Amino acid sequence: MFLSASFVVLSLLSGSYAVTIGPKSNMYIVNADIAPDGFTRSAVLASGSSTNGSFPGPLITANKGDHFQINVIDQLTDTTMLTSTSIHWHGFFQTGTAYADGPVGVNQCPISPGNSFLYDFTVPNQAGTFWYHSHLSTQYCDGLRGAIVVYDPNDPYKNMYDVDDETTVITLADWYHVPAPSAGLVPTPAATLINGLGRAVGGDATPFSIVNVIHGKRYRFRVVSVSCDPNYIFSIDGHNFTVIEVDGVNHQPLAIDSLQIYAGQRYSLVLTANQPVGNYWIRAQSSAGPTTFDGGLNSAVLRYQGALAVDPVTNSTLSNLLKETSLSPLVNPGAPGGSGPADVSLYLDIAFANAQFTINGATFIPPTTPVLLQIISGARLATDLLPSGSVYVLPPNKVIEVIIPGGTVGAPVSHNSHLIPLGSSLREYDSIPSICTE
Repeated sequence: MFLSASFVVLSLLSGSYAVTIGPKSNMYIVNADIAPDGFTRSAVLASGSSTNGSFPGPLITANKGDHFQINVIDQLTDTTMLTSTSIHWHGFFQTGTAYADGPVGVNQCPISPGNSFLYDFTVPNQAGTFWYHSHLSTQYCDGLRGAIVVYDPNDPYKNMYDVDDETTVITLADWYHVPAPSAGLVPTPAATLINGLGRAVGGDATPFSIVNVIHGKRYRFRVVSVSCDPNYIFSIDGHNFTVIEVDGVNHQPLAIDSLQIYAGQRYSLVLTANQPVGNYWIRAQSSAGPTTFDGGLNSAVLRYQGALAVDPVTNSTLSNLLKETSLSPLVNPGAPGGSGPADVSLYLDIAFANAQFTINGATFIPPTTPVLLQIISGARLATDLLPSGSVYVLPPNKVIEVIIPGGTVGAPVSHNSHLIPLGSSLREYDSIPSICTE
């Protein structure tokens, strides 16, 4: 059902994170009714307490080198959605702590209702913008997703911005009115949520997320796509950006006025609040579901201090969309193995047919015993590991090339994939400056 705007919780109107937790915290996974676009539905939510879930989940903040100990407590009861859970900490290498990485059936068993699991890991050499989400089937589409920021006290770009805190984190999300287990394989989003608020076609004129700025200040906006499926063209009317970080890696500063951001990607964008005091549209044009800005779809508001609390009347005039091939890391790690060919090449052909996704003809079916536990128990050959056809054994100390073509529904053209390094060295190719290595 749709609710009028007056029913939306007033604490959400600023559009910034109301709840922030540290690297050593309890995280409760709860069910609650929410109406981020005016339509009330039950959701799977993360919370810093046992009672108040939020979307997105609480912002997790830490400093470079911190020790994470996050105790995830499953209090789910709504059987229209999955009631077991797990959490993946997206972007962290987890070298030596694969048990804390989260994918059910690979690294761990799911956490069952009434139980908890302590995710215990360190991030000694990583800083930047990350995110977390359920890694059990499609559960995160029902709400279990949020942002992580690891601050670097020695950030080489700290002289480029004045403000970098919970108010400068911007999440982009697709939202559905039907619970994921009932929504079909590739459902259509009902709305785009920016920092947890948005509007749906045919719905009420619910409040926008408001991102507040002060004229003359420089802001490090950490834009995080916590999307299940769509990608977005992100921009702010009348303003330009400087890209300084991509997916937790510092990059050479690059001037743009918009970017296409895919599921799981993160960008740090420096914006100077140098326009006349007023209100400006923040736009996240979705590739699926509502794709226009009619009636405030796919929108939020950048509001200068001193501006009236009214909707913007600005227009979008874009001319400098980010080209990912123009991105260059601040420190080039070099290609693994030098300029020679890889020792092993893996071609992963993603296909969708007969209502099933496959990789090289195999469909992943979670085994009763996680793959990691199978290995610890003595399995060594790919033929010994379940699920059959989904496990590839790699030789140690070799350079591995993974080739994943795009173009299929759900393939990397619309969703970034991640690798789970077990003590390996993941590096970017010289010829593709911003290849994702997660």
